[in-house]
Formats: sequence, C-alpha cells, structure tokens
Amino acid sequence: MDLTQSMRVLAIIGTITHNEATLASELNYTINKVPTLSLTSPTARTKLLSPQLPHFIQIGDDVRIHMQCVAAIVGEFRWKKVTVIYELNNWLSSDPGMLLDLTYALRQVGSEIDNHLALPSLSSLSDPKSNIENELKKLKSKSNRVFLIVHSSLELANILFEKAKQIGLMEKGSVWVISDGVVGLLDSVNPSAISNMQGVIGFKTNFMEVSETFRQFKFKFQRNFASEFPEEEKINPSFFALQLYDATWAIAQAAKESQGKFTPEQLFKNYLSRNDKLQQSPTFNIINVIGKSYRDLALWSPKLGFSKNLITQQLTEVNTDTTSTKVLSTVYWPGGLQFVPKGSTRSTEERTLQIGVPANGVFRQFVNVTHDQNTNNTSITGFSIDVFKAVVNTLPYDLKYTFVPFNGSYDEMVEQVHNKTLDAAVGDTAIMAYRYHLVDFTQPYIESGLDMVVKEKSAKSKETWIFLDVFTKEMWLMIVALHIFVGFVIWFIERRHNAELKGLGSMLWFLVSVIFYAHREPITSPLARTVLAPWLFVILIATSTFTASLTSMMTVSQLEPSVLDIQTLQERNSPVGCNGNSFIVKYLIDILKFKPENIKKINSIGDYPAAFQNKDIEAAFFVTPHAKIFLAKYSCKGLIKAGSTFKLGGFGFVFPKGSTLATDLSEALLKVIEKRETEQLEKDMLLIGGNANCSPSESKAKGRSSTGFQPFLGLFLICSSVAILALLYNMICVFKISVEIFSSYMHVTLTKLKSMWRCTTTCFTWSCSRLQSGSMRSISTATVTRNAEETVISDQQSTMNVELIDVVLAAHAS
Repeated sequence: MDLTQSMRVLAIIGTITHNEATLASELNYTINKVPTLSLTSPTARTKLLSPQLPHFIQIGDDVRIHMQCVAAIVGEFRWKKVTVIYELNNWLSSDPGMLLDLTYALRQVGSEIDNHLALPSLSSLSDPKSNIENELKKLKSKSNRVFLIVHSSLELANILFEKAKQIGLMEKGSVWVISDGVVGLLDSVNPSAISNMQGVIGFKTNFMEVSETFRQFKFKFQRNFASEFPEEEKINPSFFALQLYDATWAIAQAAKESQGKFTPEQLFKNYLSRNDKLQQSPTFNIINVIGKSYRDLALWSPKLGFSKNLITQQLTEVNTDTTSTKVLSTVYWPGGLQFVPKGSTRSTEERTLQIGVPANGVFRQFVNVTHDQNTNNTSITGFSIDVFKAVVNTLPYDLKYTFVPFNGSYDEMVEQVHNKTLDAAVGDTAIMAYRYHLVDFTQPYIESGLDMVVKEKSAKSKETWIFLDVFTKEMWLMIVALHIFVGFVIWFIERRHNAELKGLGSMLWFLVSVIFYAHREPITSPLARTVLAPWLFVILIATSTFTASLTSMMTVSQLEPSVLDIQTLQERNSPVGCNGNSFIVKYLIDILKFKPENIKKINSIGDYPAAFQNKDIEAAFFVTPHAKIFLAKYSCKGLIKAGSTFKLGGFGFVFPKGSTLATDLSEALLKVIEKRETEQLEKDMLLIGGNANCSPSESKAKGRSSTGFQPFLGLFLICSSVAILALLYNMICVFKISVEIFSSYMHVTLTKLKSMWRCTTTCFTWSCSRLQSGSMRSISTATVTRNAEETVISDQQSTMNVELIDVVLAAHAS
C-alpha cells in the first residue's frame, strides 16, 4: 500500500483473493486505480462483486470449468454418488458457489453428492493429523468410496492421503479425484507423499511446451531454482509459475510498447483488460498417479470433452453424449484394481432402506409372505422379489435394504412411499396415471393389461361345417382350382387316343374318382402319367393333413366364451369379480363405467371358481400376469379368456418423487431384461403356480387354427409347372400333327385338282378336234354341191347359149 501511494507501482501480481483486494481497497483507496492480476480462479459471485474493483482481474481458470471437469470424470465411470472434500478458507467460505456449480454439473451426468467433508485450514487446527484422521474414519463408516478433493492446499492434501492410506481408504474399491490446485504442484512433492497417492486421478491445466519462449523460461527457472534450492530433485516450473510469468510478461510488454508513458489506469484499459492470453478457455490434462510420478491419460475441454491428444481433440466434433467414451480405459486404481471400482461398499452405519411388500396379495406367486411361528421368522419370496434382487445385484454399488410386510391395499402402500414412511415398495404394483403424480416408478419389469375371464360354452352351432375349418379359404380355392386344371390337362392329353376319356362327363367323373384313387379309366399316355404322378402325391399329403386336423378338432372340445365383451356384461347388468385390494375396482368404476354394486371383491384366487359355479359373478377381471397364472391353474374348470386386453403400464417398483434410485434401478432392470433373466423367472413362476393337468384354453384355440397353403406351396408349384409344361408340349404336338394333316389334305386336293384339270383339258381338246372335223366335212359337201349346181347352171347356160346361137344363126340365116 505504501508503494501504491508513491505511484511507483504499475500493477500488483499474486495469489490475492477478491476479499483481500476489497479489504485493501477500503484501507487505501489508491489501490482501486492499480491493476491487480490475481492467480486465483473467478466464480459467479466474484463477477457480481467485481464492479467494486474495476481494475481487479482473476487470471485463473473459471471454477465452474473445474467442476465440470470433475463431473466429466465421474460421468465417464458412471458413479452415481460421490463424497466431496474441501478445505474451508476465506475464499471458499465467502463464496460457496463452487459447491452449487459442482452439484449442477454432477446432476448433468446422473450423479449426486452423498457426503460432504469440510476441513478447516491447517493454521486453525492444533492437531491437524488427528483431526483429519477422525474425519476420515467417519467417511469410512459410510458406503460411498468416491472421494473428490475439489479445493485444498498441497499441505492438507498430503496429510489427507497419508491418513487415508493408514486407515485403509486407499485400498481396492476406493476412488480419489484431485483438482488442479493439487495436481499443479505434484512436481514439487517429495516421493514419500507420492507413494501415498498411488491410483489417484486428477487434472491440471494443459499448456504447450514446444514454444521457444517456454524453453527459455524453463531453462532460466531450473537454473535459478537449482542454485537456490540445491536439495530439491524436481525443479520443473508449475502452472502457477507459468501464469505468473505470463502476467509479468504482459505488463512488461505493455510498458515497452508505451515507452513507460502511461498511468496504471491506462495500462489496464489499453493492455491488460484486452489480453485474451490471460483469460483463455483452458484445456485440462487428465493424470493418473503411479510409481514415483504420474502419467497423462487424456485431455479434456469444456466444448470437446475427452480425447487422447490435442490434435484429435481439435478435429473432433462437439460431443454432447453423456455415455462413456472409453478414453480413460487404462487407469491404475488404488490397490492395483484391474477394473473400474463400483465406488461403494457395504456400510455398517448406513441407513437400511425400508421396502414395503404387499402381505395380503391375492396372487402369492408374485409376493408370498409367510411367518414361521416356531422360529418367529418371516419369509418373503415370489417373482417380484426375485426380479428385485436380480436388479439390485446389477447395480454398480451396494444397496442395503430390508422388506417390510404391508397389510393395507396397494394404493395405501403407494401413499406410504409418498409420505416417505416407506423408502420404496416392491411387488405386483401396477403403474397407473393417478399414482404417478405421487411417486416415481421404475421401468416396468413385466408387461400388463386388463383381461376378462368368463365361463366357456360349447360351440355346437359350428360343428355342422367344422370340416371346412381344417383348411383356410385360400387353401380350399387353391386345391379346387389346381385339381380342375390338372384334370383338364390329363383329359386334353388322353382324349385323342383314350376312348374312355373323350367326353366332358368322363373328365368330370375322373376328377372325382381320382381323389379317392378309385379312377377306372386307364391312363395310357406317358405324358399324362407324368402330370398325374405329382398330383397324386399332393392328394396323399392333403388328405392325410385333412384327416389328422379334423380328428384333432373333433377330439378337442370346441370352446367359446359365454360372454363376448364388456358391453354385454353392462347391458345385462351382470355382476363381476376382481381383487378388492388392487386398482381394478377403481378402474372398473371410473374408466369402464361399471356400477359399484355390480363389483364383487374377491380376496383369494381359490374363490373365483366357486363364485363362477354359484353364479355370483359372470366375469372376473385380472391384470395380464395374474390372468396367466389363473388360467394356468383353473382353465380346465371351464374358464376362458374373453374380449380384448386393455393395455396398462405394467408392474414396476415404487420410489419417492425425485429419488435417484428409481433411475438407477430402471437402468439395471433394463440390463436384467436384456439378459432374459425376467423371462426365465416368469416361466418358472408359471410352471410352479400352474396345474400340470390343466392347459389354458388359449392353447386349445391355437390347436384349432386352419392350415393355409404355405406348407403346400412347393408341391403346388411343382404340380402346376409340370401340368403347364405338359399342356404346352401337347399343344405343340397337336399343332404339329394338325399342320401335317393339313399339308396332306392340301396335297391330295391339289393332286385331284391337277387330274381334273388334265381331264378337262383333254376333253376340251377332243371336243375342239371333233368340232373342227365336222366343219370341214360340211364345207366340202357344200363345195361339191355348189360345184354341181354351178356345173348344172353352166350346162344350162351352155344349152341356152347354143339354142340362142342357133336362133341367131337361124334368124341370120333367115
């Protein structure tokens, strides 16, 4: 303060807390104008108070980031509960926000703080070792074994691990995590202190060691430190020394750039407040103490999570998944343990959970409470109890509990858990909406619904046509269609050369007789026999199946429920029965709208058959798991399931609202279900609780199921393929023969036409010749006649000429 008053101080550097700086500013106002670089870590509350100290800079890492790193380590190994250890000093007592940040960060990874250990500073203790030993013994009496040292001086941490090793808290099963405040100083710790920390996990701020500036600083630091403390073996600079060096270098750089012409206010405004190097987001080295020193396991940063090295961390996308990354898979644990510790152990002083179980349950197969008068011991067994024990054994920590028989109803038991009179409830408790706002349930360990059971009646009206139920409709249609097709193909092949299979009536009779292998018509064609052979085999298989199925259906009694649905019960105003201690009464009245006076409460599984027999009830309502047990035992007494199942939430374990056990057991329960342990336990329950001589009606109904064409599909394909190929081949042969016949016919016809043409031509020629010869004779005769006539005329003319000449001559003479 004297130096600040003389204006000879440019800046203050050191491990100054906010409270110390505030107190100094109140005593000396001029300190407010001097930049103060504190190596401590800022918190949320510090930022709220920082306007009172405008030149105060905390260059340490944000405490919230430290707490996030601690929570990330816890989440990586999935520890559900931790114990927090911290040293009380002026900084922590004035700002408890660190614990709130840790609580929030742990909640993000599914964990919570189970125990707190606040240790006073060493200066305030007269016998610090004895005091710390007593506090650790108290922690040892508890079950949790995950210890987080979130704030401590190096001296306190050394004593803490020394006493922890002495009382056995550094053995197998324990987990210790230390923060940057201790890990950053491990290089200056002597070997004896390191030997007490074997297997401890921690984190420290990562910094690059490859720069030339760092190598020069490291060389100077080691030379000066060795000359001043020659007895020390480890002389590497800590991260705090590096922080101090960076802060000093920043001030020196600012002074150099301004040539010393600046005030402290200008220094803060122009240089320090804008120096990102002093307030950058950190990356932490995760370390594991082993041997005489420690080894680096991985890197962690707030944005990128865990990675093996800085290069892969920079290339990795942001990972928001809370599941384990398996990066920290080679940890050396306290005591040399080879696997991840559970983080808990059995404790003699831990409070035992009081878990209620229904003592008056109707179905004792789920929860059976028996009391031995001779030994005064109470035995609690059953399916629900076995499932719960299997789930607890899967938890990563030990859970101490005891079962408490509860004599009230299920709703009253749930109310006791809500009031925290009971810590939990285990049994065949249904997950219902009206219960969910009171308590938390685990995942259902068995599916559930509401089933209706009624008396059965024989289905006489269906026995007339019962043979049709042997095959499905598709199967019947397939058989008939293929039978007709195969018969048609055989008839088509045989009809040309088989006199007994020429007509359509013969084909129809063949189709009927071949079913009983009584056909008398001989099959002469090898092709037709090829088609008939596989079809006869199909007929043999089909008739054998038909005979066996029909025999089974007529041997087993045909059953159907006497009441088909709930609407029928409501229309008849019929009385129904159910478990009076369960939710079913409320469900029937509020949801299904039954009249309260028609609901009979039955408190024993053996009373239901008598109630049906005496016609006190016409139907009984059970949850599905109870219905399975009931029908396995009493279905042979004429009782059958009817109607549809009303889907419900299943059976679950009950815990108070906000209990982390509900989440832990849900996760463990899913593991048990995936291993099929619950399935095997359910089978064992039905086998023990059922009647070996009594099979449920559902199995009878399954025995009556009709046979489809799928089992015969291969045979049908073979037969149809053979028939189609034979038909095509025969059609080709018929076509070929037809072509040959047509060719022969055309040849004969053409030959006849040729002969006819020749005859016609000959006749025509002869006729023509005859006509020509007749004409010539006529012409010659006419010529002769004409010649004769011409001769006569010529003779006559000659005579006349002679006579004329004679006359002329006579006249002339005269």
